[in-house]
Amino acid sequence: MTVIYRCSIELHDSLYYATREIGRLYETEPILHNYALCYALGLVDSDRYSTTVAEEHSYRYFCPEQVPKYAEHLTALNQQGIYVTPARSIHHTSFLNTWKYANNNYHVEMEKTQKNIPSFGRAKEIAPESIFEFFLISTHPLSLAKWIRLGKWMSKAEVRIEELTDFDRTTKDFICKYPLNPLDVMFTHQVISYDTLNMPPVSLIRNVRFLSGQHYRIRDGQETIVLPANMEYRFS
Repeated sequence: MTVIYRCSIELHDSLYYATREIGRLYETEPILHNYALCYALGLVDSDRYSTTVAEEHSYRYFCPEQVPKYAEHLTALNQQGIYVTPARSIHHTSFLNTWKYANNNYHVEMEKTQKNIPSFGRAKEIAPESIFEFFLISTHPLSLAKWIRLGKWMSKAEVRIEELTDFDRTTKDFICKYPLNPLDVMFTHQVISYDTLNMPPVSLIRNVRFLSGQHYRIRDGQETIVLPANMEYRFS
């Protein structure tokens, strides 16, 4: 059994994370990585979704070190047949936020500073009311939390979910316009061409042309959505 959901995220706060750093400018690309979405949606190390991990890799209560453990955390989603695609922007606006800070040493020997110039930087953030869209493919029905937190500021966002029931699974050449994680499709499909979206930890691709691969053709009103089948999290 395959269940496909079309999900949207509406920001209620500004969203910031550093997709790229250009000098003192820290830019937020209007796209959400599928790794980040798995954590934000509460799918990782969850009793509710049966994705608990070994205690030494536990994510729910305390992280003893700031080292990503994507393989240990996301493999459990593969075992439960849960896959989340990256989220693209349906509508968004951006703004620049300038921040400053000074070097104040209160607990050391006072020394005369050479320059009285505060450090500063600029962050390009995604504004509230921006909307993103992603897809969730599962082997069984799921329900998601209505409210989640995203980005460095733990920004509040609202999740809406719609089940898509009118779809076929077929095999032939196809093009997927939605963002994808290349590691999750390159082992099961032959990729011919794509556009790259540079972002850590794994750059994404979109407008991907595939050669004779299994995929879903989903009808939602007058729109036809094309997504690769057999997607799962891979790391090498």
